[in-house]
Amino acid sequence: MPVSKLAHYSIRTTDLERSCRFYETVLGLKRGYRPPFDFPGAWLYKGGDEADFGTVHIIAIDPTNPAGLAAYLGDRDDATTGTGTIDHIAFLATGVTDMWKVLEREGIAWRDRTVPSLGLHQVFIEDPSGVTIELNFPAAEVANTTVPATASEGV
Repeated sequence: MPVSKLAHYSIRTTDLERSCRFYETVLGLKRGYRPPFDFPGAWLYKGGDEADFGTVHIIAIDPTNPAGLAAYLGDRDDATTGTGTIDHIAFLATGVTDMWKVLEREGIAWRDRTVPSLGLHQVFIEDPSGVTIELNFPAAEVANTTVPATASEGV
């Protein structure tokens, strides 16, 4: 049976609200239904995917009750920072100039790259847990635009 599409990705965090705010403010996702698991968390959706199971699952680590999470997903050694063996997560997007404004306003560092011959302009950011996110915009959006000077080093 072939894989049909990516269902979601999950991020473990010690700061649920900070992570949710990032995904809501920067990526425009919305909190939605989440089953009543025995550990805190949130499921975030992009518009129109409510029939699926969310785009990003935020899994909160509760230091006062780690047993619920461990029982469901298992223990992990360094479970709260970086991407481990996964290098990055990528999304298709539009509106790169609006994204630059959001990143500047939120004080989030980013890196811009344009992929030769593919027609993609990439913006790389990190979420509060250190997970690298690649946003792929149509390169035509930056064809006659000056990339902000802060892009290469962030703000």
